[in-house]
Amino acid sequence: MTFANGVVARELIVDLDDTARRLVWSAVGGRLTHHNASVQVFDEADDEGACRLVWIADLLPHAMAPAIAEMIEQGLQAMKAALESAESSRHNEPPPV
Repeated sequence: MTFANGVVARELIVDLDDTARRLVWSAVGGRLTHHNASVQVFDEADDEGACRLVWIADLLPHAMAPAIAEMIEQGLQAMKAALESAESSRHNEPPPV
């Protein structure tokens, strides 16, 4: 994975659970001595069609947390923009003939 700031991380997929809508991975190498993370999508009960994404990261050394948090925030914003763009395109497509 190459991040917007140029940082390259080698990531190992630990679990991919389509039913739970959850992805778990670990980053190896680099300056982190430990990294395990997950993202999971949950439906929002009070807003039909809406969902909430929860991204959890556990890492060492703790001093790296602010830099990793910034990269997570950038990743979340990129995902949000991509999903909103896809949704907008889907609504602007002409009906099938």
